[in-house]
Amino acid sequence: MGSADSKLNFRKAVIQLTTKTQPVEATDDAFWDQFWADTATSVQDVFALVPAAEIRAVREESPSNLATLCYKAVEKLVQGAESGCHSEKEKQIVLNCSRLLTRVLPYIFEDPDWRGFFWSTVPGAGRAGGEGDDENARPLAESLLLAVADLLFCPDFTVQSHRRSTVDSAEDVHSLDSCEYIWEAGVGFAHSPQPNYIHDVNRMELLKLLLTCFSEAMYLPPAPDGGGTNPWVQFFCSTENRHALPLFTSLLNTVCAYDPVGYGIPYNHLLFSDYREPLVEEAAQVLIVTLDHDSATSTSPTVDGTTTGTAMDDTDPPGPENLFVNYLSRIHREEDFQFILKGIARLLSNPLLQTYLPNSTKKIQFHQELLVLFWKLCDFNKKFLFFVLKSSDVLDILVPILYFLNDARADHSRVGLMHIGVFILLLLSGERNFGVRLNKPYSVRVPMDIPVFTGTHADLLIVVFHKIITSGHQRLQPLFDCLLTIVVNVSPYLKSLSMVAANKLLHLLEAFSTTWFLFSAAQNHHLVFFLLEAFNNIIQYQFDGNSNLVYAIIRKRSVFHQLANLPTDPPAIHKALQRRRRAPEPLSRTGSQEGASMEGSHPAAPAEPGTLKTSLVATPGIDKLTEKSQVSEDGTLRSLEPTSQQSSADSSPATEVLSWKSKLPLQTIMRLLQVLVPQVEKICIDKGLTDESEILRFLQHGTLVGLLPVPHPILIRKYQANSGTAMWFRTYMWGVIYLRNVDPPVWYDTDVKLFEIQRV
Repeated sequence: MGSADSKLNFRKAVIQLTTKTQPVEATDDAFWDQFWADTATSVQDVFALVPAAEIRAVREESPSNLATLCYKAVEKLVQGAESGCHSEKEKQIVLNCSRLLTRVLPYIFEDPDWRGFFWSTVPGAGRAGGEGDDENARPLAESLLLAVADLLFCPDFTVQSHRRSTVDSAEDVHSLDSCEYIWEAGVGFAHSPQPNYIHDVNRMELLKLLLTCFSEAMYLPPAPDGGGTNPWVQFFCSTENRHALPLFTSLLNTVCAYDPVGYGIPYNHLLFSDYREPLVEEAAQVLIVTLDHDSATSTSPTVDGTTTGTAMDDTDPPGPENLFVNYLSRIHREEDFQFILKGIARLLSNPLLQTYLPNSTKKIQFHQELLVLFWKLCDFNKKFLFFVLKSSDVLDILVPILYFLNDARADHSRVGLMHIGVFILLLLSGERNFGVRLNKPYSVRVPMDIPVFTGTHADLLIVVFHKIITSGHQRLQPLFDCLLTIVVNVSPYLKSLSMVAANKLLHLLEAFSTTWFLFSAAQNHHLVFFLLEAFNNIIQYQFDGNSNLVYAIIRKRSVFHQLANLPTDPPAIHKALQRRRRAPEPLSRTGSQEGASMEGSHPAAPAEPGTLKTSLVATPGIDKLTEKSQVSEDGTLRSLEPTSQQSSADSSPATEVLSWKSKLPLQTIMRLLQVLVPQVEKICIDKGLTDESEILRFLQHGTLVGLLPVPHPILIRKYQANSGTAMWFRTYMWGVIYLRNVDPPVWYDTDVKLFEIQRV
């Protein structure tokens, strides 16, 4: 039968379903089989031939028929999983039912009255199809999820058969050990199966259905406490799913082993279409959704002893009930960490390769999913975090993140990307090793729209942060605290800043210490405190290599004197606020190489008009996001009790200003200026110098030993998990998934509640 005929028949069946006012019996196979038995329709066909309006009409006007359709489609999947899908016809039925459910599920979720439907049991649907065994009947959702899990390890359908001859009876689905059928080599599995296009496509269809099941989360409004667990994810990632370990491993390995370059041959992707990428993307999306777990609030129930794989660490106390989170948190072998880190770094760097070798590789689009995955790995597996920071491999993650941040800074539709990039850097910056790694010289020349400089990865970070603050859009202002907290966290370890980076930091201080900026919002003075703290750390702990910064501070000494003499009387404050509230302008930089941007770079572009974006919940303030720790002599961290800063409700801005002005940590810098300025001025007068190099040479050999105040203890603000960020990640992640699934548009035009869809 031709595909045109089969589409026509399928459409006829849909029309019959929408026009029947009487319930159709579940036993009327002749009617129900029209939807899956005789048709060969692609998922795109199903979306075109089953319009939204008709699904809603059936839902409202003949609910029992919609219920039966869902029940029958699930029943077919269960049968396919039981039989092992040997015939082509069975495979076709499974795929058709999978597509149909993917189409219909969002319309079940959008109606609160239907939400419990999949969690109810259907009369006559016993667990093993035995007669009269209704007590054991599973909810429809559970039957569906277990069938999909079985089908993802179905020989000759989604995995290769291990049987030699076709004469052999088919592998028994029930005795099959799916750990021998993991999709890709990597964590806990050494064998890389032959790539198989058909298997990849079938896996993809089933993963899309799985993602659609999990997407019920999109139809619940964001809850302030982080919301409950997703029942679909909870069941799928529980011990009820006997394939949980191999499936987790298959998804992780499929993502981390993917090489879009085309097996190391440049331009190879122009010759072969890459059918792996859509699977990798789908795998990444399913993986991050299964790992949506609020680590701040979770207790750790016990897990039964089924996880005896050596890839997972068994020494720790039993982890969370969600087995995917559990397995992720217990990966511990160095070679596994190396495989994961190399894979994620390779994929994150892919868009950068594009810039200096255009078209040499296929450009991947799922970097946001990868960043969420990397975040989850670091958040749930501390051993992985320490591994990442143990070598300079962390820079292979840092550079792409800085590239994305710089590239997205003017684009309103990419605010979420800006946030996750900054959150990851905040998490990393809480560890001493991150600051140490930043001293590695930066030689990669990825074209970026930033001033040319010669220096380290620390310089790159500072130059990009400066660019975000001075030329990003207004919506990024809540991130300024985070950006400067990162700078403070790494500052005690920075051995030698370039002149470009030093000037950028001074420029930020200049912009943030103008009176109108300081007084225009209650929190703005924090930014000045962060910068002063960073300068103090460098002067006290890294004075020797930082003559560029010391020189920049001396040149801009007036800024520090103005801060020390900040007017605090109400008329002065009022006058400062009357001035035009313009954003700090990038200042002209005579005497420093502000110069042109790097060759081959493009300016950060705003979003194209009409670009869709999803709304995000607000992120917690920096005080909620981080916890202060003090670094002891031996390098260990001691957590500091948060000091309660109550400001009385009736206090005027002037009394507020007095309270924080007296706390400005200016002593170290004032002492430095007091000692060095006269010496520098003397050199200039004696030698008639206007030349920077001579002064820098003097500063390089200068010392302030014994002249500065006693070094203050180093304070680190470490990221701490909280339900506010858990909720932010949930809305961000589902927003990305919503926008990225356009073919077919699974959730488009349905009534999602987790976020709003907006046009730029």
